Amino acid sequence: MADPKLIVTVCTANICRSPMAEALLRHALAAEPEPLKSARVISAGVAGRKGDKISENSRLALKKVGIDMPDHRSQPLTDELVQKADIIFCMTESHRAVMQMAFDRPLTHVYLLREFMPREADKEIGDPYGANLAHYEACRDEMVEAIPSVLAFLRKEWGVTKD
Repeated sequence: MADPKLIVTVCTANICRSPMAEALLRHALAAEPEPLKSARVISAGVAGRKGDKISENSRLALKKVGIDMPDHRSQPLTDELVQKADIIFCMTESHRAVMQMAFDRPLTHVYLLREFMPREADKEIGDPYGANLAHYEACRDEMVEAIPSVLAFLRKEWGVTKD
């Protein structure tokens, strides 16, 4: 059997947005057919440090939708992760630009998490860092809203038909 696909979600410090995206996407993929169901989802930060816990408000926002992520520890986005990833989903165009500069080669597998939403939808997910829980919940909801379009993209990209 082939190695599972690797999806990396990326934000700035890997303590707010990308861990939430990781958890939400992992949860959604569990209901999909193979190879989506067995895809590995991890997260990293373009300015991430190794070992920081998920922010308390990110943890609470996930818990409110029944997802727990107690063991998350932040990590920086490395060249090795970029090379291993089948798909990378970032939160803003600035994340994509930082990656393009940092890795000094064309990155053809990097997308915004909301890139596949209808044209009129805002494509970027702002940073809730330091804000109140309501901002984190709104951030989470922007991700949840994007999941169906991300799943449709992944099905098409990986040649999967949903029964």
